[in-house]
Amino acid sequence: MKCRLRNLLAYLLLIIALLSPSAVAEAKKLIPMGESIGIQMELPFVYVAHDVLLPNGQWLKKGDIIKEVNGKKIDSLEMFEELIAGEEITLTIEKGTNQSRTIKLTNDQANNILPFLKDETDGIGTLTFIDPESKEYGALGHQIIDGVLNRPPEFTDGSIFLASIEQIKKSSPGNPGYKISVINTDDIRLGNIDSNELYGIFGHWESDINQIMRKPIEIMYDDEIQLGKAELLTAIEGSKVESFQIEIVKIEDNFLQFEITDKNLLSKTGGILQGMSGSPILQNGKFVGAVTHMFVEQPARGAAITLSEMLKKKPD
Repeated sequence: MKCRLRNLLAYLLLIIALLSPSAVAEAKKLIPMGESIGIQMELPFVYVAHDVLLPNGQWLKKGDIIKEVNGKKIDSLEMFEELIAGEEITLTIEKGTNQSRTIKLTNDQANNILPFLKDETDGIGTLTFIDPESKEYGALGHQIIDGVLNRPPEFTDGSIFLASIEQIKKSSPGNPGYKISVINTDDIRLGNIDSNELYGIFGHWESDINQIMRKPIEIMYDDEIQLGKAELLTAIEGSKVESFQIEIVKIEDNFLQFEITDKNLLSKTGGILQGMSGSPILQNGKFVGAVTHMFVEQPARGAAITLSEMLKKKPD
């Protein structure tokens, strides 16, 4: 009887070991990135990006969606341009739920508003990881919210491209800095965008994974993360990814706070910059998480999501 109990106990311990986070961590390795990327999401509608005063005294307001031109539904700027060839154009404008109106314009007036219209959302961020087995990537660590529409954009297609940092606007207390980047969308895209989740954008990596110089490393699970020294991977000049020293000062559930201690990074950026979201954080050779936010009044301090939480894409 005792022999059977010992065998059963050994079997249960084996099962627990196989299911433990440390066992999963050994099996799962991801490549930490840190490159700045340009993000482009194609939308299924045309919207007004800036307020426009029309010759008849009416306004096109920021966030207005142009639903129809001369009674025909449109879903792109290209379609808009094709349909404004006539002498008189009637636009059907939607603002919010069940709020629509019509505006009449001449062909010249319709062409004059073209620079104020968009059918895509774009921006920059930082690539967090690539899974060398599935070739899925993750970036940003938070959801994209369109600044004009004030909501996560519906999109029909999305792409990421390599961005080159040309200049830095330094952060100071109360004034977040930012990266000034050049994004060449004529280059081969790095990957598509499958989803825009609460914990970042995710998609399939399409570039040659063998050209990435960094190696896959183990994920550090939440109960392993310690207060103290860590490193941040990010690009602040050109497309070169560099390592900078930080200090993890607080750990709370699936999130952590850190402070930049690297004098070189502080002298160049003043702290965290807009566009650094998604920058990988490593500790003791393992992959800890990704930058998500900065403290506006204390730009040397930032917040991050743990990688194990980010991989869920959204809260359970």
